[in-house]
Amino acid sequence: MGQSGKGRIELFEDFTGPDCPVANAEASTTPGHFIGPFKITGDTVETDTGTVNVDKANGYLRISGNNEDGKGVAIGTNPIFSPVLNGTLVLEARLEMQALTTRVAFAGFCTVNAADVAEPCTSTGTTITAVAAGYAGFLLDSQFTASTQWHMPYYGGATTGVTTGATVACGSGVVAVAAESDVLRIEIDNNGTARWFINGILRQTVAGAVSTTTLLAGLVGCWGTTSTAADADVDYLLVRANRDWTR
Repeated sequence: MGQSGKGRIELFEDFTGPDCPVANAEASTTPGHFIGPFKITGDTVETDTGTVNVDKANGYLRISGNNEDGKGVAIGTNPIFSPVLNGTLVLEARLEMQALTTRVAFAGFCTVNAADVAEPCTSTGTTITAVAAGYAGFLLDSQFTASTQWHMPYYGGATTGVTTGATVACGSGVVAVAAESDVLRIEIDNNGTARWFINGILRQTVAGAVSTTTLLAGLVGCWGTTSTAADADVDYLLVRANRDWTR
């Protein structure tokens, strides 16, 4: 197959301009619910769900989740990236939260990013239950025993995904602090090996973390756990992959 100099796919948004207002209080400045190269998914018709700009240094986008358990919003791509064909895959996001209670936040790759996007996995105590067929990323879930620690779950690959004992098995040891940003970066090689970095430090490497052939979407999302709306503020989002020249 022919090739050119455009061998790298790189999607980046700094969130300094357009938004998709919460409650659709005004016409969206981005028709089709897109911000830059990324689409917005989730319960955006709800009165407490959407994305709005936050006026603080660098510019942040507030992903405002829903006030129902398991309902929320995400920003990301379609499931279009194959580790074996497009690897190494990279997702990097810098984000923070106003509070660390009553919410689930996920940043990474997942096999689905549908219109009514759900959490890739659910958590309680020290147990993770897979919802999506595959995922690898960073998870903060207030329903965990270690409710403010960044976890690094994975599922769908040759290595059995973490289910029980999650705090030990995939806990990063890094505790999120309200209103302080963390840089979260995950890399997935073409053999399914994944690496997790937090604030530039490698925290975990897992061989066979995800399927090498299943298509993945890169996304950042926030979901509610109770009747309190949840949110997360994203400074920037980067998704990078290599082009498949075999087709």
